[in-house]
Amino acid sequence: MTAKLDRRKKYTRMVLRDSLMTLLKEKQISAITVKELCELADINRSTYYSHYSDQFDLLNKIEEEIIEDMYGKLSQFNCTKEDEALQMTEKILEYIASKSDVCQTLLSEHGDTNFQKRIMNITQQFTMKNWMTINNVDPKITEYISMFVVSGCISVIKSWLENGMDKSPKEMAEIINNFSNKGLSSIFLDEHSS
Repeated sequence: MTAKLDRRKKYTRMVLRDSLMTLLKEKQISAITVKELCELADINRSTYYSHYSDQFDLLNKIEEEIIEDMYGKLSQFNCTKEDEALQMTEKILEYIASKSDVCQTLLSEHGDTNFQKRIMNITQQFTMKNWMTINNVDPKITEYISMFVVSGCISVIKSWLENGMDKSPKEMAEIINNFSNKGLSSIFLDEHSS
C-alpha cells in the first residue's frame, strides 16, 4: 500500500512540475495560477495543496533540486587544477543537457531571476574564487572580474540551450574554459597562429 502511495505522490509531483514548465514557457510565474496548474495537470486543488503551498513553492522546489544537484557535482572537483576545472565544467554541462528543457525554461525570460543569481553564486563560489587566488588577481577587482566571467558563461550556456545544444558538453566546456582562462585576445591569437 505504501509503495502505491509513493508512486502516486511521485506521479502527481512530476505532472505538476511538467505543467509548471509548460506554463513558464508562455508567461511569468506571477501570472500563473494554481487553478491553471491543476487544470493542466488534471488534478484537483486539494491534491495540489497537499504537496505545495502555491505556484511559487512548486517553482522553488524545482529550483532547489537543480541547485542541490549542481552543488553535489561541483563538490567532487578541485577547482585549483585546470584539468579538473575543465572536467567540472563538462560534468555541469552534461547535467544541464540531461535537464535541458527545465534548465532552458528556468533561465529564460519567464524564469525566476533569483534562480540565475543563485547559479551565478554557486559558480563563483566553486570556480572563480580559486582561480582569482591562483592568478594573484587584485582583491579590489575580484568581484567585478568574477561577475563578468560568470555572467558571460551563463549567457553562453543559455545560447547553447537555445541553439539546440549544437555542440557537445565537452566542446562547450573547452570553449568556456578558454574564454575564462585565456580571454578573447588569446583565443583569437591561438586560432590565427595555427
